[in-house]
Amino acid sequence: MTPNAEPSECKTIDRIGLSRAIKERALSAGFDKVGIVRAEILAAERSRVQEWLDRGYQGEMHWMGSDLDQRTNPQRLFPAALSVIVVALNYYTPDKHSGDPETGKVSRYAWGDDYHEVVRSKLSALLGWIENEVPSATGKMCVDIQPMMDKAWAVRAGLGWIGKHTNLITHEFGSWVFIGELLLNLELEYDSDQVEDHCGSCTLCIDACPTSAIREPYVVDSNRCISYATIEWRAPEMPPGITENLEGWFYGCDICQDVCPWNRFETATGEDRFQPRPGTVNARLSEILDLTPQRYAEQFRGSAMKRAKLTGLQRNARALLRAQETVRTQKA
Repeated sequence: MTPNAEPSECKTIDRIGLSRAIKERALSAGFDKVGIVRAEILAAERSRVQEWLDRGYQGEMHWMGSDLDQRTNPQRLFPAALSVIVVALNYYTPDKHSGDPETGKVSRYAWGDDYHEVVRSKLSALLGWIENEVPSATGKMCVDIQPMMDKAWAVRAGLGWIGKHTNLITHEFGSWVFIGELLLNLELEYDSDQVEDHCGSCTLCIDACPTSAIREPYVVDSNRCISYATIEWRAPEMPPGITENLEGWFYGCDICQDVCPWNRFETATGEDRFQPRPGTVNARLSEILDLTPQRYAEQFRGSAMKRAKLTGLQRNARALLRAQETVRTQKA
């Protein structure tokens, strides 16, 4: 029996029919892939995360270890959880980075509106529909900020597999997808088929990383990662070995995804909110350095780039300008 449900209602719920209807509704809400799995402890995944933490690969992201119980047990996050609805949303747009040395490259995920809000709005609509169909239903939406192992749940739900660069890869959209979950207090029909790992002997992502952050297949050391250094790192200067290897990246890094053969299947997103905002594909470094707190707040309102804060963005701009000056000096 599901929590908070009356016995007569539990008997009348058609799990197969409801699960099919939920998937159809998720797709009509704009999600590109959806799967449903049982809410249970991620025991094997917990062991792998603990090993990663023990190696210190989380860098300064101390919260990765402090909430490990919640991260691997959905009932710790939402005690009534019986099912996990996992969704994926394609965010690819065909825009290209510029070679202008006065600008810095921004990771594709941050070009448009903040994905947290976009995915959450769609999950909210889906949850509202479910609650209307089944009045006893309650749920919790999870979009990256909550301590959920998004990629692990996506694999369990059959949406794709984890590549050697540790990103989720889908057959249809490559790795250009956002992931979200809806924890639900209803027993549903669960997907059991998972996608086989199709990375094979390919090591393009490992070979292309300029900082050797992918220490071995499926293992990334955050301390060496350009994305971590330009987004999560809070110190006034870049970590050792990063500045001289930025390769033009100002916010985030897509190198391991850009070289992935599976991203040749990329297709343009149907979500207008992911279309690039002005100055996001290529950020003009001098303009970043001239930003005041007020102008920063106005320019990055509703953007995922606010994660790095003004101090982080200006530090990144200075580091990139120094790296570019070093390259020019070496060529002279």
